[in-house]
Amino acid sequence: MKTIIVIGGSKGIGKALIDKLLISCRVINISRSTPEISHNHLTHHSCDVINDELPNIEQADGLVYCPGSINLKPISRLSIDDFKSDFEINVLGAVKVIQKYLPILKNGNQPSIVLFSTVAAKLGMPYHASIAVAKSGVEGLVKSLGAELAPTIRINAIAPTVTNTELASKLLRNDKMIENITERHPLKKFLNPEEVAEMAVFLLSDSCASISGQIFQMDCGIVSFKI
Repeated sequence: MKTIIVIGGSKGIGKALIDKLLISCRVINISRSTPEISHNHLTHHSCDVINDELPNIEQADGLVYCPGSINLKPISRLSIDDFKSDFEINVLGAVKVIQKYLPILKNGNQPSIVLFSTVAAKLGMPYHASIAVAKSGVEGLVKSLGAELAPTIRINAIAPTVTNTELASKLLRNDKMIENITERHPLKKFLNPEEVAEMAVFLLSDSCASISGQIFQMDCGIVSFKI
């Protein structure tokens, strides 16, 4: 049975991921809040990943970094601190946990790392400057570490479009906004966290042993198609 470290598994995509991983894996969750689920194969460490010292862990076969941000403002209203905060949450937090747990991952069973980007790193979207900059950094990290850590550790990222989580609640706060977002996507839908979690489970699995350094667009067609 593999052991997977999930950073930020108490909410949203991270929570959905833990639910799926616990079917066949041990899970070590690190987040500020405690997951609602309890399970014999789930261990939780309360920790602010950005500001606190990370807990010591003896063994792991996979790592998923889920924390993210949605900070949508015109460039004239984005402060330098906004850019710094988004970069710290999305990029430097991921770097911190990778550096911390890299030694144990190297000894893992076909180890794999999964990070998260966004469709806004590929598709120019108004008011997304800060998050697009940060997530582009995530994609660069995946490409660089994919080469550096091969053949021992695989690393990939998922780039979702709008996903129905608490983080995106401001984008889906009424029926009109939901309708507009649905219509913008060629597949006439947006994502639920369970779909994204399924992709993360696949990228962690041995079925994905030949894939590394890739960014997987879960875009409901918005980046790929013009219809």
